[in-house]
Amino acid sequence: MTKNRLEAFSDGVIAILITIMVLELKVPHSAHLSPQELGELVPMFLAYVLSFVYLGIYWNNHHHLLQATKRVNGAVLWANLHLLFWLSLVPFATGWMGVTHFARFQVALYGFGLLMSGVAYYILAQALVRLHGSDSAVGRAIGHDSKGLVSLVLYAAAIGLAFVHPAISGAIYVVVAVLWIVPDRRIEYVLEVERNEDE
Repeated sequence: MTKNRLEAFSDGVIAILITIMVLELKVPHSAHLSPQELGELVPMFLAYVLSFVYLGIYWNNHHHLLQATKRVNGAVLWANLHLLFWLSLVPFATGWMGVTHFARFQVALYGFGLLMSGVAYYILAQALVRLHGSDSAVGRAIGHDSKGLVSLVLYAAAIGLAFVHPAISGAIYVVVAVLWIVPDRRIEYVLEVERNEDE
């Protein structure tokens, strides 16, 4: 099977999730905000920015991952749906974390969503490697995926640390986002090598 419909559907879902999140940002009813009113808006906005960055990271790396693939099968389609399921919960976790001003349980729940999204992305990548083979472009690009595994460990740690202090977990979420903010260079490198070999 070709990958076109999977890419188009995934792009559409992620675009809808970002739209849902921005609609959750409430417009102030006054031109002049008091410090208290501003304080009410800031947590929701910060949660939105963090989640927007994460959804952007997943969209970007998902795009790069599929550039290294030639085809998909049923297992890949289900693995992709599994990823989209966890990503679809991001607006809910974002909103709850924002309105509770980063309360412990909500920050831990947000981290659980990130952890499960990371697990789902790992499963999708491995399904593509199994389909194409470990010597394929996607197989060579993914390799052992140490960055992905480190991210999962950090998410798991952040879930527990949220009950110590939510700011620690927030810092970990930001660190993992920074690790992934640049698209996966392994895939770009492998595709560049293949392009040069074809010329």
